[in-house]
Amino acid sequence: MTVSGFTFNAFSENTYLLHDATKQCVVIDPGCYEKAEQQALKAFIEAEGLQVVLLLNTHCHIDHVFGNQFILDTYQVPFLIHEADLSVLRAVPTYAPSYGFPLYNPAEPTGFLTPGEPVTFGDTILEVRFAPGHAPGHVVFYHAPTETVIGGDVLFQGSIGRTDLPGAIMIHSLKAFAPNSLPSPIR
Repeated sequence: MTVSGFTFNAFSENTYLLHDATKQCVVIDPGCYEKAEQQALKAFIEAEGLQVVLLLNTHCHIDHVFGNQFILDTYQVPFLIHEADLSVLRAVPTYAPSYGFPLYNPAEPTGFLTPGEPVTFGDTILEVRFAPGHAPGHVVFYHAPTETVIGGDVLFQGSIGRTDLPGAIMIHSLKAFAPNSLPSPIR
Protein backbone atom coordinates (compact mmCIF):
# COMPACT_ATOMS: atom_id res chain seq x y z
CA MET A 1 0.00 0.00 0.00
CA THR A 2 1.17 3.49 -0.84
CA VAL A 3 0.12 6.60 1.08
CA SER A 4 0.11 9.95 -0.73
CA GLY A 5 -0.54 13.01 1.39
CA PHE A 6 -1.69 16.54 0.65
CA THR A 7 -2.04 19.57 2.90
CA PHE A 8 -5.12 21.65 2.14
CA ASN A 9 -7.17 24.64 3.30
CA ALA A 10 -6.47 27.37 5.83
CA PHE A 11 -6.35 24.81 8.65
CA SER A 12 -3.43 22.94 6.97
CA GLU A 13 -5.45 19.73 7.06
CA ASN A 14 -3.92 16.46 5.85
CA THR A 15 -5.74 14.58 3.09
CA TYR A 16 -4.60 11.07 2.18
CA LEU A 17 -4.88 8.84 -0.86
CA LEU A 18 -4.24 5.17 -0.16
CA HIS A 19 -3.55 3.04 -3.22
CA ASP A 20 -1.95 -0.25 -4.11
CA ALA A 21 -0.62 -2.16 -7.11
CA THR A 22 -4.17 -2.65 -8.45
CA LYS A 23 -4.38 1.17 -8.84
CA GLN A 24 -7.54 1.22 -6.73
CA CYS A 25 -7.58 4.23 -4.42
CA VAL A 26 -9.31 5.41 -1.25
CA VAL A 27 -9.61 9.13 -0.43
CA ILE A 28 -9.48 9.91 3.30
CA ASP A 29 -10.48 13.30 4.73
CA PRO A 30 -10.53 15.41 1.57
CA GLY A 31 -9.89 18.92 2.88
CA CYS A 32 -9.70 20.49 -0.57
CA TYR A 33 -11.87 23.62 -0.40
CA GLU A 34 -10.40 25.88 -3.08
CA LYS A 35 -10.84 24.97 -6.75
CA ALA A 36 -7.04 24.85 -7.15
CA GLU A 37 -6.79 22.31 -4.30
CA GLN A 38 -9.50 20.17 -5.86
CA GLN A 39 -7.76 20.28 -9.23
CA ALA A 40 -4.39 19.39 -7.65
CA LEU A 41 -5.91 16.29 -6.06
CA LYS A 42 -7.68 15.30 -9.27
CA ALA A 43 -4.53 15.87 -11.35
CA PHE A 44 -2.51 13.59 -9.05
CA ILE A 45 -5.15 10.86 -9.28
CA GLU A 46 -5.16 11.11 -13.07
CA ALA A 47 -1.36 11.27 -13.39
CA GLU A 48 -0.99 8.12 -11.27
CA GLY A 49 -3.75 6.32 -13.17
CA LEU A 50 -5.69 5.68 -9.97
CA GLN A 51 -9.28 4.53 -9.74
CA VAL A 52 -11.04 6.10 -6.74
CA VAL A 53 -13.32 3.47 -5.21
CA LEU A 54 -14.17 4.85 -1.75
CA LEU A 55 -14.35 8.05 0.31
CA LEU A 56 -13.72 7.85 4.06
CA ASN A 57 -13.68 10.40 6.87
CA THR A 58 -11.76 9.75 10.09
CA HIS A 59 -14.07 12.34 11.63
CA CYS A 60 -16.26 15.14 10.37
CA HIS A 61 -14.82 18.42 11.59
CA ILE A 62 -14.97 21.24 9.05
CA ASP A 63 -11.39 20.99 7.82
CA HIS A 64 -11.70 17.27 7.02
CA VAL A 65 -14.94 17.45 5.02
CA PHE A 66 -14.55 20.39 2.62
CA GLY A 67 -13.89 18.15 -0.38
CA ASN A 68 -16.40 15.37 0.30
CA GLN A 69 -18.97 16.56 -2.23
CA PHE A 70 -16.24 17.25 -4.81
CA ILE A 71 -15.05 13.64 -4.50
CA LEU A 72 -18.62 12.33 -4.73
CA ASP A 73 -19.44 14.47 -7.76
CA THR A 74 -16.21 13.55 -9.52
CA TYR A 75 -15.97 9.82 -8.78
CA GLN A 76 -19.46 8.63 -7.69
CA VAL A 77 -18.15 6.36 -4.92
CA PRO A 78 -19.49 5.18 -1.56
CA PHE A 79 -18.88 7.63 1.31
CA LEU A 80 -18.46 6.20 4.81
CA ILE A 81 -18.16 7.75 8.27
CA HIS A 82 -18.81 6.49 11.79
CA GLU A 83 -22.47 7.04 12.61
CA ALA A 84 -21.62 8.88 15.85
CA ASP A 85 -20.13 11.70 13.73
CA LEU A 86 -23.23 12.25 11.59
CA SER A 87 -24.42 15.19 13.70
CA VAL A 88 -20.92 16.70 13.52
CA LEU A 89 -21.00 16.45 9.72
CA ARG A 90 -24.50 17.90 9.49
CA ALA A 91 -23.53 20.87 11.70
CA VAL A 92 -20.76 22.11 9.37
CA PRO A 93 -23.06 24.15 7.05
CA THR A 94 -24.35 26.11 10.05
CA TYR A 95 -20.93 27.49 10.98
CA ALA A 96 -18.79 27.24 7.83
CA PRO A 97 -19.64 30.81 6.67
CA SER A 98 -18.62 32.27 10.05
CA TYR A 99 -15.22 30.54 9.63
CA GLY A 100 -14.81 32.19 6.22
CA PHE A 101 -15.98 29.27 4.07
CA PRO A 102 -19.26 30.43 2.51
CA LEU A 103 -19.02 28.03 -0.45
CA TYR A 104 -18.92 24.81 1.58
CA ASN A 105 -20.97 22.17 -0.24
CA PRO A 106 -22.28 19.55 2.23
CA ALA A 107 -22.36 15.82 1.48
CA GLU A 108 -24.27 12.98 3.07
CA PRO A 109 -22.65 9.60 3.73
CA THR A 110 -23.91 6.59 1.85
CA GLY A 111 -23.14 4.25 4.75
CA PHE A 112 -21.40 3.88 8.08
CA LEU A 113 -18.13 2.42 9.28
CA THR A 114 -18.24 -0.27 11.93
CA PRO A 115 -15.16 -0.67 14.11
CA GLY A 116 -13.81 -4.17 13.75
CA GLU A 117 -15.19 -4.58 10.23
CA PRO A 118 -12.44 -4.13 7.63
CA VAL A 119 -12.44 -1.70 4.75
CA THR A 120 -11.02 -3.24 1.59
CA PHE A 121 -9.88 -1.93 -1.76
CA GLY A 122 -7.73 -3.61 -4.37
CA ASP A 123 -5.47 -6.02 -2.48
CA THR A 124 -5.52 -3.89 0.68
CA ILE A 125 -7.32 -4.45 3.97
CA LEU A 126 -7.66 -1.64 6.52
CA GLU A 127 -8.76 -2.21 10.10
CA VAL A 128 -11.30 0.33 11.37
CA ARG A 129 -10.60 1.23 15.00
CA PHE A 130 -12.89 3.41 17.10
CA ALA A 131 -10.98 6.30 18.71
CA PRO A 132 -13.52 8.79 20.09
CA GLY A 133 -12.48 11.89 21.94
CA HIS A 134 -11.44 14.47 19.40
CA ALA A 135 -14.82 13.83 17.78
CA PRO A 136 -17.58 11.48 18.98
CA GLY A 137 -17.28 9.19 15.96
CA HIS A 138 -13.56 9.44 15.34
CA VAL A 139 -12.01 6.35 13.77
CA VAL A 140 -8.51 5.49 12.66
CA PHE A 141 -7.54 3.21 9.79
CA TYR A 142 -4.76 0.70 10.42
CA HIS A 143 -2.86 -1.22 7.76
CA ALA A 144 -1.16 -4.09 9.60
CA PRO A 145 1.38 -5.21 6.95
CA THR A 146 2.99 -1.76 6.87
CA GLU A 147 2.07 -0.74 10.44
CA THR A 148 0.53 2.43 9.01
CA VAL A 149 -2.14 4.38 10.88
CA ILE A 150 -4.25 7.07 9.24
CA GLY A 151 -5.37 8.77 12.43
CA GLY A 152 -7.11 12.00 11.53
CA ASP A 153 -6.62 14.31 14.49
CA VAL A 154 -5.94 11.70 17.17
CA LEU A 155 -2.16 11.86 16.70
CA PHE A 156 0.11 14.53 15.31
CA GLN A 157 3.82 14.42 14.66
CA GLY A 158 5.36 14.58 18.12
CA SER A 159 2.07 15.18 19.95
CA ILE A 160 -1.51 14.12 20.39
CA GLY A 161 -4.67 15.81 19.16
CA ARG A 162 -6.75 18.23 21.19
CA THR A 163 -8.14 16.88 24.43
CA ASP A 164 -9.88 20.06 25.59
CA LEU A 165 -13.00 19.68 23.46
CA PRO A 166 -16.38 19.04 25.10
CA GLY A 167 -16.75 15.41 25.99
CA ALA A 168 -13.08 14.76 25.26
CA ILE A 169 -12.29 11.15 26.03
CA MET A 170 -9.40 10.86 23.62
CA ILE A 171 -6.85 10.05 26.32
CA HIS A 172 -8.75 6.81 26.94
CA SER A 173 -8.68 6.01 23.22
CA LEU A 174 -4.95 6.64 23.01
CA LYS A 175 -4.19 4.53 26.06
CA ALA A 176 -6.21 1.69 24.55
CA PHE A 177 -3.86 1.66 21.54
CA ALA A 178 -0.57 2.33 23.33
CA PRO A 179 -0.98 2.07 27.12
CA ASN A 180 2.74 2.27 27.85
CA SER A 181 3.57 5.03 25.40
CA LEU A 182 1.80 7.96 27.02
CA PRO A 183 3.02 9.87 30.05
CA SER A 184 0.55 9.98 32.88
CA PRO A 185 -1.36 12.08 33.59
CA ILE A 186 -2.00 13.92 30.35
CA ARG A 187 -4.05 17.07 30.49
